[in-house]
Amino acid sequence: MVDSVKLTSETREDFGKGAARRLRREGKVPAVVYGHGGETAHLALNAHETFLAVRYNANALVTVKVDGKSQLALVRDIQRHPMTWDIEHIDLIGVRKGEKVEVTIPVTVIGEPAPGTVVTTDVLQLVVQADATAIPETIEIDVEGKEEGTQIRVGDIVFPESVTTEMDPEDLVVSVNVPQVDTSIEEADAALAAEQSAEGEAEGEEKSEEDSE
Repeated sequence: MVDSVKLTSETREDFGKGAARRLRREGKVPAVVYGHGGETAHLALNAHETFLAVRYNANALVTVKVDGKSQLALVRDIQRHPMTWDIEHIDLIGVRKGEKVEVTIPVTVIGEPAPGTVVTTDVLQLVVQADATAIPETIEIDVEGKEEGTQIRVGDIVFPESVTTEMDPEDLVVSVNVPQVDTSIEEADAALAAEQSAEGEAEGEEKSEEDSE
């Protein structure tokens, strides 16, 4: 079982924008935990602890206190301030060990492809089903030594144990290609240089004629 991050939490009774602002001034974050039976719990979390928990993992597994009991919960949605990026509100879903959940996992490309080629990532995130207590932080795709024309599709990815996906296996995720050189700029520069050279020659001929007169 993956270790969860314990967050300092307390039940909140006041709601609305005013109450939320007061909590944030006190260094707390309003949160809602959605339970299995449709019930919800309204909590106030320690803002700094919450920031650290989700800083590198959007699908962080946390432990909070709900009605005096410890509850495993998965981060589902984070609302942030558009300017400061501070967490203004967070939604959690209660989970149990062994339960499958659907989450979005970022793709990370590792390794270096063959010389002279570049990697194009067509899909940045994958939607997968995983054990709630064993969600990978990223899905790694190794392109070490891959040659031009290599295409890695959803069906080619070896997912971690207990992780599956319902995405189309033919969806292209990563490809390796030789970069295409845009010659239009070079051609335009060459044409401009030729035009300027021709104008210079014409001016030189006119000056020579004037001198001869």
